[in-house]
Amino acid sequence: MIKAFLLFSTLIFATAVTLNVAVDTSASQVTWKGYKVTGSHEGTVSLKEGSLDFTDGVLTGGAFTIDMASLKATDITGESAANLEGHLKSDDFFGTESFPVASFTITKVVSRGSVGDYRVTGDLTIKGTTKTIRFNTKVTEEMGKYTAKADLTIDRTDFGVRYGSGSFIDNLGDKTIYDEFELGIVLVTKK
Repeated sequence: MIKAFLLFSTLIFATAVTLNVAVDTSASQVTWKGYKVTGSHEGTVSLKEGSLDFTDGVLTGGAFTIDMASLKATDITGESAANLEGHLKSDDFFGTESFPVASFTITKVVSRGSVGDYRVTGDLTIKGTTKTIRFNTKVTEEMGKYTAKADLTIDRTDFGVRYGSGSFIDNLGDKTIYDEFELGIVLVTKK
């Protein structure tokens, strides 16, 4: 009887603690930067919702949704910014009326050997097209809140965004917009 009690007690205390922690959308940030032959533009886009999964403090999964209609240019102002934002939201680019959100779901997390350093694999959906992507992320924990940071490069043509792409349209010259754009993601969880 005592052995059974000790075994049962050990199993209870050895059980892994798994948490699904909501992302604080107001504290989190997604930035973007796109390049063209004659320069670049950058801006932000807002998170709609998200969560991260942890087992004993180790990242194991998660997902988030981006509000594509919130896309803003931050490197220019006024009418120039409004024109760029309108064009990026149009069907030439992200078609935000038909595709108001983009999403990412983690499918695999592998430690890179040091605490909080991971290689993440997941499914990114933009304009209704889903592709598997991989990137490195660093996760820290402070006072019950987790912060996950990642910088990644996305090929927009993988998601049907081909406007101004030299890969699909000839003779664009200095009107060429490069296929790859950068995302900077900072997810901060609630307590």
